[in-house]
Amino acid sequence: MYHKLASLLHLLLVAFQVQLSTQAHVNIPGRVLSSTRNIPKRTLAGVSVVDTPVVRAADNYARQYLDDFAYKHVMRTWLFGVLIIEHNATLRNTVDVEVHAVSALLHDMGWDITPGSPFVSPDKRFEVDGAIAAREFLGNNKHGKHWDDRRVQLVWDSIALHTQPSLFNFKELEVMTTGSGISSDFVGPLLGITEKEYTTIVAEFPNEDMLKGYNDTITWFCQSKPSTTYDTWMQPWGENYVHNYSAKGHRMFDVVPVFAH
Repeated sequence: MYHKLASLLHLLLVAFQVQLSTQAHVNIPGRVLSSTRNIPKRTLAGVSVVDTPVVRAADNYARQYLDDFAYKHVMRTWLFGVLIIEHNATLRNTVDVEVHAVSALLHDMGWDITPGSPFVSPDKRFEVDGAIAAREFLGNNKHGKHWDDRRVQLVWDSIALHTQPSLFNFKELEVMTTGSGISSDFVGPLLGITEKEYTTIVAEFPNEDMLKGYNDTITWFCQSKPSTTYDTWMQPWGENYVHNYSAKGHRMFDVVPVFAH
């Protein structure tokens, strides 16, 4: 079973391989840059991170609702994203670090699969559930409710697209950086992150329970709301671990011929 599980995860890692060229991005004239403000910082696993009230609240929110494996995952991905930003002058001078922090910390709120979860819907992909949860978090937070629509939309897009490198690579820098930091937790150091930096973060937020937790969560989606997994990267988990799971008839490959005749 675990050989098959590892093979499935390997397929996911291959799909997550990211070929990015952030040097091609330029600064956006007239934009207020959170990354250039004199904002409070704290240090986690040797990484200096933004420490504003809304970011602290997002951290606490993730800790409150996510399982241990998932919380450690979002913390690692936040720190990896911060390092990607710090190792690139364009990103360092352009990325809104509060947007990035909230996006990374809340990107897997759709993984809260406890009974009666306030985040998990019966009919939406977990990425969308997470994006909606983050938007509602900001709207209910005394600091986040003052964010303008653009910042909130960047958080929504960063979370909704974070499993799709072929899309997030070509979105705004905050969206791309969030997705790249998340990908780093699956494929290893990316975009300037050193091996030492990577291992220091993993030592602080260990990943030994990630494989089982991840596998169990994606399998749960395939079992509990299969329509959100058909024709997606999650489909192999259903085909291998869920009895009577079948995407046949639900794939674009199946649907297009019906309308073509």
